[in-house]
Amino acid sequence: MKVIEITDRNLELIQILLQIWESSVKATHLFLSDDERNKIKQYVPQALKEVSHLIIAENEKGSPVGFMGIANQMLEMLFVSNENRGRGIGKRLLQYGIENYSVNELAVNEQNSLAKGFYEYMGFEVYKRTELDEQGNPYPLLYMKRNLLVPVSGELVEVENVKGFVKSYIPALRY
Repeated sequence: MKVIEITDRNLELIQILLQIWESSVKATHLFLSDDERNKIKQYVPQALKEVSHLIIAENEKGSPVGFMGIANQMLEMLFVSNENRGRGIGKRLLQYGIENYSVNELAVNEQNSLAKGFYEYMGFEVYKRTELDEQGNPYPLLYMKRNLLVPVSGELVEVENVKGFVKSYIPALRY
């Protein structure tokens, strides 16, 4: 499997990613009706075009099997096709986001308990809950953060902005 950042967000790729999104959502967002899912589906292509960083996972044949979107250290979206779930693709994508974009925050539907468990496994913790989703629908969101613990002067300090910490603190170290 390869993880690739997408720069050319052409219509063909957007359609493939939309199919992955729908496959994933049908399997994991059981709280959505068909009508609700179809309403949300209308906005997915625009979100795919506008998210700051769009990263896909390709299988050995070069076909996309999952994707994520990142903006400002926040995971905006992560979807793996239903037939490829449970193969470590989501983990690989999220690790890539953490390592390359310092992803340390996300929001997940409270009813999507599998995703919540996955993010907890990956080191994220709930810090806030809302009754409504970002569109005002009655689907509670859990906001989760992942802070890095770094030893500083003999104490563990939580670091939210890893890149900022490295740029400001590491050059000051003298061996």
